[in-house]
Amino acid sequence: MPNQPINENKNHLGNAAAWFPIINRAILLLLIALGTALIANQFSPAGIPFVGQWDRQQGVVHANPGSAVFNDRLEIDDIEVAKLIYDADKTLFVDARSETDYQAGHVEKAVSLSLQDFDAHIEDFINRYPPEQPIVIYCSGRTCEDSHHLAQLLLDMGYESVHIMIDGFQAWKEKGFPVE
Repeated sequence: MPNQPINENKNHLGNAAAWFPIINRAILLLLIALGTALIANQFSPAGIPFVGQWDRQQGVVHANPGSAVFNDRLEIDDIEVAKLIYDADKTLFVDARSETDYQAGHVEKAVSLSLQDFDAHIEDFINRYPPEQPIVIYCSGRTCEDSHHLAQLLLDMGYESVHIMIDGFQAWKEKGFPVE
């Protein structure tokens, strides 16, 4: 009888030892899959960047700080400065949000050029506003990328003076600045 518990332990250890190769293969397979995924992500045009700009105090939150779309030099990061530009009455304010959001409220005298409907409205926009027209684009705030994308599209189309009010409509409205 005293040998029985020892034999049971040996059988138990024997079964555990049989699992080691399986566990090792599973870990190896997992490492290969992870490595393949990281390499595919790195070379994919829609890959997810590991490093990004996530601090709202520094500007618009975005995952790809090296992207040409996110040009920090275009950003107006002080809502009071945006108001001074507005008060000079020489700059066109453009709302990049959806038409529904624009209808719900927008910067007074701003025009809507929704990024979603860009192709449908850009020809009319070009006919009404020349490339030398100074423009300030806004969307919903620092977590909204639409204004940056729209700014890049307008720059690519030859517009010369395009800036982005990164705090967006909500900050403008909260300050009590003119809205419609």
